[in-house]
Amino acid sequence: MEHNKKKLIILLSIASVAALSIIFRRRRQKKNRRAARCYLHTDPKPQYTFKRVLADNSYSPFNHLNLDGLEEKSHPYEADITALIDNPPVEFKFLEGVDVDLEMNDSYVLVDTESQLTQLADALSKEKVFAVDTEQHSLRSFLGFTALIQISTKKDDYLVDTIALHDSMSILHPVFADPNICKVFHGADGDVVWLQRDFHLYIVNLFDTAKACEVLSKPQKSLAYLLETYCSVEKNKSLQREDWRNRPLPVDMVQYARADAHYLLCIANCLIAEMKELDIEYSSCHDDKFHFVLEASRRSNMICLQLYTKDIEDSPGESAASSILFRQLNSQGGGQISNEAKFQDIVRQLCAWRDLMARIHDESTRYVLSDQAIVAIADKAPTTQEEICSIVTQADMNVDASLFPSPSPLLCCHWGDVCQIMLDKLGSLDNFFPATLQECLGPHGSCPLSIFNYALLVNSHLKLTTRFVPKQNGVKNLKQVAKKNSRELFIKKFSCKSPVYHNCRIYANDGRLLCYCDRRKLEWYLRRDLAKLVEEDPPAIMLLFEPKGRPEDEDNDFYIQSKKNICVGCGVGNHYLRYRVIPSCYRVHFPEHLKSHRSHDIVLLCVDCHEIAHAAAEKYKRQISAEFGIPLYVQKVVDSNQTLVISDLSDPVVNFEESGVSPLQLRAAAKALLRHGPEMPTSRCEELTQIVMKYYGGREISKEDLERALVVGMTPHEMRRLEKKRGLSLKHSTGTVLPDKKQQDIRAGSRTLATVTGRVTSYSLDSLDAAEDVSCATIDGALKEETLSKTQDMELCMITDSDASNPLPCNDVNSYTSEVSDTEGVFATNTNNSFQGSIQGAVNSTYPRNDGSFQSKHNSKLSLLGHGPHGKQVVDHLLKEYGEEGIRQFCQRWRQVFVDSVHPRFLPAGWDVMHSGRREFGEFSVYNPAKKVAGDGDAND
Repeated sequence: MEHNKKKLIILLSIASVAALSIIFRRRRQKKNRRAARCYLHTDPKPQYTFKRVLADNSYSPFNHLNLDGLEEKSHPYEADITALIDNPPVEFKFLEGVDVDLEMNDSYVLVDTESQLTQLADALSKEKVFAVDTEQHSLRSFLGFTALIQISTKKDDYLVDTIALHDSMSILHPVFADPNICKVFHGADGDVVWLQRDFHLYIVNLFDTAKACEVLSKPQKSLAYLLETYCSVEKNKSLQREDWRNRPLPVDMVQYARADAHYLLCIANCLIAEMKELDIEYSSCHDDKFHFVLEASRRSNMICLQLYTKDIEDSPGESAASSILFRQLNSQGGGQISNEAKFQDIVRQLCAWRDLMARIHDESTRYVLSDQAIVAIADKAPTTQEEICSIVTQADMNVDASLFPSPSPLLCCHWGDVCQIMLDKLGSLDNFFPATLQECLGPHGSCPLSIFNYALLVNSHLKLTTRFVPKQNGVKNLKQVAKKNSRELFIKKFSCKSPVYHNCRIYANDGRLLCYCDRRKLEWYLRRDLAKLVEEDPPAIMLLFEPKGRPEDEDNDFYIQSKKNICVGCGVGNHYLRYRVIPSCYRVHFPEHLKSHRSHDIVLLCVDCHEIAHAAAEKYKRQISAEFGIPLYVQKVVDSNQTLVISDLSDPVVNFEESGVSPLQLRAAAKALLRHGPEMPTSRCEELTQIVMKYYGGREISKEDLERALVVGMTPHEMRRLEKKRGLSLKHSTGTVLPDKKQQDIRAGSRTLATVTGRVTSYSLDSLDAAEDVSCATIDGALKEETLSKTQDMELCMITDSDASNPLPCNDVNSYTSEVSDTEGVFATNTNNSFQGSIQGAVNSTYPRNDGSFQSKHNSKLSLLGHGPHGKQVVDHLLKEYGEEGIRQFCQRWRQVFVDSVHPRFLPAGWDVMHSGRREFGEFSVYNPAKKVAGDGDAND
């Protein structure tokens, strides 16, 4: 018995050893297979040769260069840059006499060794100005990196190989930060932060030729436009998307890179010369204090104050997931999702996984997995490698295959993770992230360690929640840090750069105080000898004529009170922005004498109070929209010629409401087809074509149709730029090209721009210069072509859904009324509705719904994409029903909204919700209503 037991023990021992041996051997084989499967083992990256990087792929914030113990997050050269902004160089004489070889010979210097970089730094330190440009690579890198820097002096061109010299670029620090040397860039917004990110290079003393184009109001500000205009050089745009990591660089890429910097000094010289001519031309105009050269320099150096920050989210991939879900669930072409909750959960998990994989492998997220592929996977939930690859390939058909393969090598190596997501086996992020990091980067990980992902592994033991939740030791929430950085940048860019209130005084000739104002207004009176200076500090003048009325007589005590340059909400004084208590979409349509010289409803707010006030105003606009029955937005636009064609059809199958398309969607589709139509995948091209065809009633479209669709809803500023750029006439904004056989039928009819807000609303264009009143239903074609380029206003008339097949002319539609539908938010016919009641109370008064039948002028200066048409209709309704008293009480309602939301504690003395805004104008004032009426009468005689 004992012998049998011994045998059994021996057998069990042998079996156990054999089993353990098999287990360990399989584990070893599995680990060896894992280590060999990552594509990076056979596809190393150039950036892996870097010995040090300033911005790795971890979730930690970026650390800027710290000079002399400056505060964290402050710019190391802020004092030098601020000095240049306050006192910019006026002459720019160092650019005079720039003689650039317009043929650009083959001579250039390739800098790829440390000794050559030192020689370059010495040469640049002796220059007064040099041009700079950079080439970036972002597809095969998570944060992107600078692959090449081009530098040009008056004599030489240099190409700096920043891949070979990545760890030695600090040699250029003193030159780039020298305030005595001007660095010329074009579109430096990106270059400034990229140089900080990669090399801690900070630009001090910058001249941006793109900013000079803005100041000069050039039709375009692209470098290609400037090269062609000033140097007769055509830029090869096809090389923009090349892989700038390639070494050695091909000849065509070398020439492309050199051209970006080689001609910049010549272009800058030409632009500065033009600005100096304008400065001389306007120097004799005392009313114009604008200095073109100084403004271009100031705007350029403002760019230098930008600081690079890493985008850090509460939950990795959350912003990408939100963007994908928004586009998918709100796009008109998106299909219905069977299980929406599960779909959204899978999208978020895939985005989180993609974010981590991109950081580990130092790839862009779009290289790992495209947005289209994420939507397709979440919708179809594949569970095998073949299914995943097939779905991704199909989803990426509309993506340029020349940029990256589909599916990516990374997805092919880690497709198992996607299957785990589909089966909901990855668990929470706190468990999933550390486990994935160990599997990829651990001792037996499948992926190589690099300087970019090492920090991820070091901190893998920390839970994600602890990274993003404020700790007791005072470490700030990283989202708050990023938000703070964004807020500070916003303040630097958009807050008032000088005091708004100068508190200068104007006295009447009898010594009574009329108002407080700024210095410019005082100078205006003094230059025209209409006043005399009575005090110098603070300045005060006395008028030499008898003004019309006194503020206290008009119940306007607000204007005779001094005001502080602080936020009226919380009292912050280090920054402030102007805020309009009455939204501009309404105020711009007020009668001139009710809004001119009115500052009561323009207050100063800090960024935080401004955000609160703006949110409350947007909410109240929606209430106004429901109360008056006037939609906030123009939801659809349709071509007017097609409106007439459809209206003549008696076929009940025609659904007029289905015609039309969103103005923004129409512009985007037309722009894409005009720019990239021939290069687009067929399916995408057809999709965009269908959108434009919807605007034209479904008929075939031509290139001319696309050009006309491009300007639908454009603001005049955008239209002027397009006219300068392409020579388009304003008449193209409304006309369309129809088949020849229909031209005669259409010429006699209205060529209107119809906008659809649930039902049909049509806008017909009318010229202010027309000698007689032209009916909106019968505009002569010849007169239309002649006068449309001077169009100022648009007539609005409603067409009810019951009469969509037989739209009424504008003068007949007055017999109909309409109100907004509470369920659909569209205009519906209500022939029994009538206006009753009057305004009761100043703030809490209510108004009846808008009568959609009346005609109202729509200012064509307002974009159809904003609230302009809504504001116009509201103001017209108030004036028609209640007159100017309705406008005053409407303003009082908005002031109450402002007070209730911001709870201001520092409003200027005299500011009052019940402020009347009443003001008397002199006999000769252009704002005198009586004078305006008389002038209009003379014009009509």
